[in-house]
Amino acid sequence: MSLESGLILHKILRHAILLTAATQQEAPRRTSTGGIVPAGAIADHINFDGRPMFYPGSMDPENQGGEPWGTLPSLDNHFYFILMVWHDVKKTGKSAILDKRVGGRTILERMELAYRVPPADKKTGLLKVGLKNRGASFGFTDSVHHTGFLMFGSILKYEAALALADMLVVHGQAKRAAQYTREARLIQRSIPKVFKGPGGWLRASTGQSGQCDAWGTAYAVYTGLLEGAARRKACLALAKACRKDGELAWRGSIRHVPASLQFSEDKCWEKLATPEYEAPCRYQNGAYWNTPTGWVVFAIAQVDKALAARLASAYIAELRTGDFRKGRGFGSPWECMHPDTEYHQNPVYMTSVTCPLAAFKKLGWTAEDTGGRTH
Repeated sequence: MSLESGLILHKILRHAILLTAATQQEAPRRTSTGGIVPAGAIADHINFDGRPMFYPGSMDPENQGGEPWGTLPSLDNHFYFILMVWHDVKKTGKSAILDKRVGGRTILERMELAYRVPPADKKTGLLKVGLKNRGASFGFTDSVHHTGFLMFGSILKYEAALALADMLVVHGQAKRAAQYTREARLIQRSIPKVFKGPGGWLRASTGQSGQCDAWGTAYAVYTGLLEGAARRKACLALAKACRKDGELAWRGSIRHVPASLQFSEDKCWEKLATPEYEAPCRYQNGAYWNTPTGWVVFAIAQVDKALAARLASAYIAELRTGDFRKGRGFGSPWECMHPDTEYHQNPVYMTSVTCPLAAFKKLGWTAEDTGGRTH
């Protein structure tokens, strides 16, 4: 996601790919806290000492996984690894990295192994988990318990399948590429049907915490997964929600679930990891984030460019008002925030800039696209 912004240097990208490959799980193992790490699993984060952490919520390699974070490692990271390599191939125009060996396997072998780790349904191609084999669908909802079919992780799988197909074509393996293209198209057909919600929204999952997911709905538009009537309905739903202050957007930031569609008065989602994460209007339970702002702006621009421009302008205005360079008490871009008690956390947060910038570039709304004009 951040790589689309163009701000990440190639040498940093290459280092991240090789480090991720080197820490990929080689053999299945169980953790002391109830986690099951399959062969091919990709780390959620890597400690400064180089040891991989496959689950959120811990920095201790001997104490990771199991509830409340899920039995399986976070699912999205497997697809991010593939997309990292795709960006490398795209940037260099060469596929040599696919043949590079790390720990006895090529990068291509490691990508294909990672792609198959998240549990999936054969008929739809979608990620599917239950209470006993749950893993986080998406890092930005890792404190939420989702079960059944998983939307955001499935969108990432769709992107990863297309990326593998692209790389295999460049690598001279067109027949194998076709397999991944077919898988991507199966997912693309399945998502609008399986996750269909009211008024054009897509639901986050079909089991626990199956609330309407604004981030996922916008991302399905942004990635080109949604087409035709489903795409237009999703764009209109996002536009309608953004016309009412606080329903979805505040100061250009976006909450996970539209306020009128959340699970209860105090909870966006049906099930959160611990009582700490159930605090209303905080973190993934009702705070407003910049990470998805660009996806929402992009989707709204398909049906109402003026409204999309106002949302983008509100985002830029907040960055300027709260600019961390102003000194103590300032921290924009924040990870997330909420007007209640002026809550905000984690200053100078990377994806609060990189993800919106990527979307604005896609729309042709950056200064380099407009000759210096602003929108």
